[in-house]
Amino acid sequence: MMASQKERETHVYMAKLAEQAERYDEMVESMKNVAKLDVELTVEERNLLSVGYKNVIGARRASWRIMSSIEQKEESKGNEQNVKLIKGYRQKVEEELSKICSDILEIIDKHLIPSAGTGEATVFYYKIVTLHEGVKSTMKCLKVEYGLRPRV
Repeated sequence: MMASQKERETHVYMAKLAEQAERYDEMVESMKNVAKLDVELTVEERNLLSVGYKNVIGARRASWRIMSSIEQKEESKGNEQNVKLIKGYRQKVEEELSKICSDILEIIDKHLIPSAGTGEATVFYYKIVTLHEGVKSTMKCLKVEYGLRPRV
């Protein structure tokens, strides 16, 4: 068995293990390693990649919403010191979200689309691109919905 095939199997196994343990950041890292082998992903591998990113992003979006809600409450109470602390923390989560989205888009662009052998795989990757571009737009919309001031 070729080294890259063994490496691929190890990364896929680790991604499955991470999924079972609900350690989605590690699941994503394992699947990124598979993608960087510049091979066409199987349906199972594509799904592992997608599930990992979905959970990583979902957790941070939930955190962002909670922080934004708390920020609003503190603002309405006039607790400027707390608002400042929350704002910094919320911005950290925003930066993480932005990095995660940029990360998957780069992996798709540099490794997955060039290695896609089927139309089905290519369509799958473009759907992910659309979803992650949508996350960035959603964050902008949520800021408006929560009445948050843009970052200066």
